[in-house]
This record gives sequence, C-alpha cells and structure tokens, in this order.
Amino acid sequence: MNIIYIHGLDSDANSTKGILLEEFCEKYYPDITVLRPDLNQPPEQVFGYLTDLVAELNKDDRAVLVGSSLGGYFSTLVSNHTGCPALLLNPSTQPHITLQRFSRELALKNDVNDEDLSSQVLHSTAGGWDITNADLQWFEAHQLSAVNYPNKVSVLIKEGDELLNPELSKIFYQTQGATVTLQAAGDHRFSDFGEQLPLVISMLR
Repeated sequence: MNIIYIHGLDSDANSTKGILLEEFCEKYYPDITVLRPDLNQPPEQVFGYLTDLVAELNKDDRAVLVGSSLGGYFSTLVSNHTGCPALLLNPSTQPHITLQRFSRELALKNDVNDEDLSSQVLHSTAGGWDITNADLQWFEAHQLSAVNYPNKVSVLIKEGDELLNPELSKIFYQTQGATVTLQAAGDHRFSDFGEQLPLVISMLR
C-alpha cells in the first residue's frame, strides 16, 4: 500500500504528522510506503499532480490518501475524481470562504478595495506558496458539494479544533455518508497524532 500524505496550508513535505506517519510505517508496517510531496503551489497544479500520482501508483499497488486541514479538502476532491480511499484529519470543507480572510486582511492593511488586490500576492505560506485571487477563484469554482465514494472516505475530527469549525465538517461528511469519528477536545494540528497512528493505520487497511 502507498499512503500519500497531503499536508495543510502552512506546512510542507516535512510536516510533523507526515514524518510521524512515515516513521511509524517504517517501524511497524514495512510493506507500506509513505509519500510526502510538497504541495506549496497553486491549487490547480496540486490537484493535477495528485490525480496523476494516484493513477501512477495504482498501476502497481493500492494508493490511499491521508489529508490534514486543506489537505483534507484536496483529498476529498482527488477521491471524488479517482475513487481513491481517503482519511481526512480536521478537513477544510470551505476554503473558498476561509481563505478569503487573506484578501480582507490585505485590503484592510493597505486601505484598498478587494478589486485593487487582483494581481497581488494575498498571503505567502510558510512553505512558499504565494496565494493570489486566481487561487481563491479556483477554490470558488471547485467547492465540495458531494462525496462521490463515501464508503471509501473516513474522517477524524477534533471537537477542540480552534481554526476550522468542526461542526461544519461533521455535518458535511455525515450527510454525505462518510464515516466520521469525533474525538473530544484536541486541536487543529492534531497534536496527539503520534498516539493516533495505530488507529490511523487500522482505518486505512
């Protein structure tokens, strides 16, 4: 089995959760390969890269997706397109709304209208992705409205998520028929992810 770990917005290929997952599999499940691509690029490129990667890996072995936060959004989108199984960790379901904060913050800072920011970089992520209005428009055009393969999608949600509304994710995925597991307290970053790894692997097998 090949696990593609899809990091969140302000992360990269060296995501703590991705490394923990890879090290855990190397120690206890050597038959599992963990890939940790750096996805700090425009969403259209991320989606194209991941769908191509799933198709390539599936030629020889089964590919599964593990996506955190914005990575959960991309995992859902790629699963919808390819039928690839996915496990989502505190997934973002509305990046077309939540990422608008960068446009508002920059407009307020520079005292200009949103229209004047059309060609500017709205936010640079820690990993080096320069977010523009074109990216926000892509998310607007690719909103999550369905889960095409709900029997292949599992979701882990921390009720203490301080960044994204956990209720929105719970309602969306439950309504779509995906398996949703709620965990009390916690945080957006899944700080106890190391302790969750046996559960994660059992959900993927």
